[in-house]
Amino acid sequence: MTNDLTETSITEAVQRTFDGADDERVRELFVRLVQHLHDFAREVRLTGDEWFTAMEFLKRVGDISTPARQEFALLSDILGLSVLVDLINRERGTSTTESTLLGPFYVAGRPTAQNGSDISGGVAGVPLFFHGTVLDADGNPVAGARVDTWHSDGEGFYDVQMPEKLHGRPAMRALLTTDDQGRFWYRSVAPRYYPVPTDGPCGEILRAANRSPMRPEHLHFWFHAEGFEPLITMLFRSDDPYLERDAVFGLRRSLVVDFVHHEAGGTAPDGTRMAEPFQTVEWTFALARKEN
Repeated sequence: MTNDLTETSITEAVQRTFDGADDERVRELFVRLVQHLHDFAREVRLTGDEWFTAMEFLKRVGDISTPARQEFALLSDILGLSVLVDLINRERGTSTTESTLLGPFYVAGRPTAQNGSDISGGVAGVPLFFHGTVLDADGNPVAGARVDTWHSDGEGFYDVQMPEKLHGRPAMRALLTTDDQGRFWYRSVAPRYYPVPTDGPCGEILRAANRSPMRPEHLHFWFHAEGFEPLITMLFRSDDPYLERDAVFGLRRSLVVDFVHHEAGGTAPDGTRMAEPFQTVEWTFALARKEN
């Protein structure tokens, strides 16, 4: 019977409606979700106006979201939920590279590139030469690993944020494959720290809390290799001014690296004599094998 529900009995009444779920995990997730949502409303004594504001907020998050503007992902990020899920599911005590956030600017339709390619897409900026090596936990090279990489430009913008300037072309992102020694390398432009998008509902949260919207300078990577667990990770510039204030809590100390500055006239890793200053980054990634 539900005609005499009270502030406390409503929770169990809703939870019972999931008793017939075929999937036990689905039942568990929704039963616990209802419990915590109802407990939150009771704890803060949620008002009708506040509830309506929250519903409108979620609607606006959906309205502004597009394949290039993933506001729900950003909401999860700024509330720390994305990192929490990563921390819950991360294996502890291994010698493999730490994972971190995917971020809202990953795009599946990225171009495939050969090692050594310039993936900047013609975007101007300080030349960056990246060289990576992919190993297993025992230090053996992982050949044939697929490496998604993407990053911002020198002003902190991703390609999806400037479609008119780039005429819809992808830039500063590519899919590469490691060679028989586990190596991959490319040329691009150096990224920069940037604010997460603040012109939508998530920006309202940051302003209401007087929180910084800034993310430190970083490069994104997503690794897939047969027999290994996928790895989503980033590398952060060691001298970035926002290392201690990542708006989405994605920084990992083990992922802080040096972006080495070279003066004009130097020779780049690909043998090019550079007429302008450039930067180099080298890093070794370690993947965890899948359990049988």
